[in-house]
Amino acid sequence: MSTHYETLGVARDASPEEIKKAYRKKARKLHPDVNPSSDAAEEFKRVSHAHDVLSDPEKRRVYDTTGNENGSNTGFGGGFPGSGFGFSDIFETFFQGAGASRGPASRVRQGQDALINVRVDLRDAVFGTEKEVTVDTAVSCQLCHGEGTQEGTKPETCGVCHGQGHVQRQVQSILGNVVTTAECPNCRGFGTVIKNPCQECYGEGRVRQRKPLTLRIPAGVATGTRIRLNGQGEAGTGGGPNGDLYVELRVTQHETFTREGDDLQATVTIPMAAAALGTTITLDTFDGPREVSVKAGTQTGDSTVLKDLGVTRLRGNGRGSLIVRFAVETPTRLTHEQREMLEQFATSRGEDHSTGEPVANQGQGFFSRLRDRFQD
Repeated sequence: MSTHYETLGVARDASPEEIKKAYRKKARKLHPDVNPSSDAAEEFKRVSHAHDVLSDPEKRRVYDTTGNENGSNTGFGGGFPGSGFGFSDIFETFFQGAGASRGPASRVRQGQDALINVRVDLRDAVFGTEKEVTVDTAVSCQLCHGEGTQEGTKPETCGVCHGQGHVQRQVQSILGNVVTTAECPNCRGFGTVIKNPCQECYGEGRVRQRKPLTLRIPAGVATGTRIRLNGQGEAGTGGGPNGDLYVELRVTQHETFTREGDDLQATVTIPMAAAALGTTITLDTFDGPREVSVKAGTQTGDSTVLKDLGVTRLRGNGRGSLIVRFAVETPTRLTHEQREMLEQFATSRGEDHSTGEPVANQGQGFFSRLRDRFQD
């Protein structure tokens, strides 16, 4: 006897989406409205039952563990020899039977939650934005409005269980005749059967579709931030309510700015002469051009702070700061005239440029300090 996985033609580690896709593919070929043969009808029942077991996480767990969706373990010994009654039947009698007595199962079920990843620019993370995304999800069937039936028809009472959703059978055991209760194999516990399923959703009440969505991204989000959108997940079966949609954000790297908490950081390269003499530079920030003062004698690694130009605080008021770090650029190609001028400058400061050491009785020289700075 083939397993439910073999019936659907999927691997044992198949995802819920793969199971659903395999079921829908087979259902299109085997449904009585498409293929009226008796063999196809029996195969359709087997395929539908396999899908019912494997699409339910709890039923699938029990089936994978015991090899039987009712929880019986065939390796336990099968019950009492010759009785045709196993331990699983005892549990089924007292537990499953009690649950089934509550009535048929509802076709209306809530849809699953969904998760998507969305990339945003650092600028958008600083100020917030609205972003258009496309979601591949299950939506309510527009042809049957989630009912799962063709227009003008409705589910009919099951002729096997007469709308109860379960059937009873009598077995003989060492305890005598015992009546057990099980899910009706004809209607799969619903108490009704859809003899004229919708040609669009094949009785499920929903279809897969790519739909656009406007996503509001608040200011201050970071990589890993999740946004929950109530009711934007997958549509439920039988016209059931939607699940929720979770959006996980990934902030892309910026060519100029990096982020540290609520602060932004940028490194600016300045010429050696400008660092020594001091100057003012213009930096293009997310808030537009800003003047940055470079103090005379600025060294590589020195920084200045521009308040309220950082990231908007996601929880709280205000914004972080923009920290501007300086990198002093040493010239690498000098003309003869420029070299002579630097040598004269070094001499005037009491520095020996040939050795990098200060002249006797003088403090550490300019070039020596510059060399040490870049060798650290």
